[in-house]
Amino acid sequence: MTASSSALYIGDVTHRRLRPRPHRLRYSIFYLLLDLDEVDVLAGRLRIFSHNRFNLFSFFDRDYGDGSAASPREKIEEHLRAAGIETGGPIRLLTMPRILGYAFNPLSVYFCHRQDGSLCALFYEVSNTFGQRHSYLIPVPAGATAPIRQESRKSFYVSPFISTDMAYSFAITPPGERVAVYVAGHDEQGPLITARLAGRRQGLTDAALARLFITYPLLTLKVIIGIHWEALRLWLKGVRLFDRPPPPDRPVTLGHGVEPSRHPERKSGPPQVRPL
Repeated sequence: MTASSSALYIGDVTHRRLRPRPHRLRYSIFYLLLDLDEVDVLAGRLRIFSHNRFNLFSFFDRDYGDGSAASPREKIEEHLRAAGIETGGPIRLLTMPRILGYAFNPLSVYFCHRQDGSLCALFYEVSNTFGQRHSYLIPVPAGATAPIRQESRKSFYVSPFISTDMAYSFAITPPGERVAVYVAGHDEQGPLITARLAGRRQGLTDAALARLFITYPLLTLKVIIGIHWEALRLWLKGVRLFDRPPPPDRPVTLGHGVEPSRHPERKSGPPQVRPL
């Protein structure tokens, strides 16, 4: 691996709710793409980025998966093996780092590769504001081209304004010069919500990180504040609240790919998938 496998992606996140009250938001944001085999190398090369210790920017293993001190790569490979998916290739994580010791990631995406370098699976790790975390693991067939389209039944309570009785559709452009993550939520009535992360690649250097800290100060804190602000706006609009169910029995839900001709934004019925 080379240091160029890891990078910064600078762009924006948009959310749109279609009903019963239309609601839209857009925020400028940046993400790290971290090759999990390079994290210690990056921490040694960069002055303002550290692994498992405080810095202006930092990456802590316990912020991911089951919250243990095990490496994220070990955690992901365990789930890949349980699903019968080939392991051993690069695993690259798209996530927000800790900034001055604080991070909250509503969604982190792991791009998992076969030993030959081809993409074998996408692993979507979702956190809610109640301190809970759940993931969706979806295999990628050999030879798949972007955008990669996938589906999964929703298994995890994220927002008090959205029921778990629905399904997700994904359309993913893996990291290159650009990255894009599109998620649509559908219930029995059809499309309900959409979310999109899009960013352009930039080299991961101290200078670039310092500029981002000035441009997006305390970004991760603003994320959690923004989530509660948007929740207040939805409540004021009179959007229905849903009770929080118990978390899923298992930490990972297994989804599936879809044919390239099908479009996630047009998918209405929840697919049948099984938990892992």
